Amino acid sequence: MTTAIINIKSLRLRTYIGFNPEEVQKQQDVIINAEIHYPADLACATDSENNAVNYKVITKKMIALVEEGQFKLLERLAADLLAIALEHPDVSYASVSVDKPHALRFADSVSITMTSSK
Repeated sequence: MTTAIINIKSLRLRTYIGFNPEEVQKQQDVIINAEIHYPADLACATDSENNAVNYKVITKKMIALVEEGQFKLLERLAADLLAIALEHPDVSYASVSVDKPHALRFADSVSITMTSSK
C-alpha cells in the first residue's frame, strides 16, 4: 500500500483567539500546519481526483472555521481543525499544529499540536 501525505504549510489566518479582554476584541494571527495521511494506490492507478483526498476542500473548511470562529484556547481551535482533517473516510492519520505568533514576550510564537489515527 502506498501512503500519500498531504502537507498544508504555513496557512496564515486571523481569528479571535484568547480569553484576555484585548484578545476577545481584536483578531490575531494564527499559523496552521497540517499533515494528512491516506492510502493512495487507487489515486495513483486511476489518476482521478475522485480517488484522492481533496486538499483544497479541507483547506477551505479550515479557513471558514478560523475566520468565522472565536476561540478561547489553542487546544479548541486545533481540535476543531483536526476534526476537519479527519472528515474524509480514507484519511488514516492527521496532525494539526496551530501557532500563535507573539503570544509571549520573548518567544516567536506559542503552538500546540494535536494528532489522531483512525
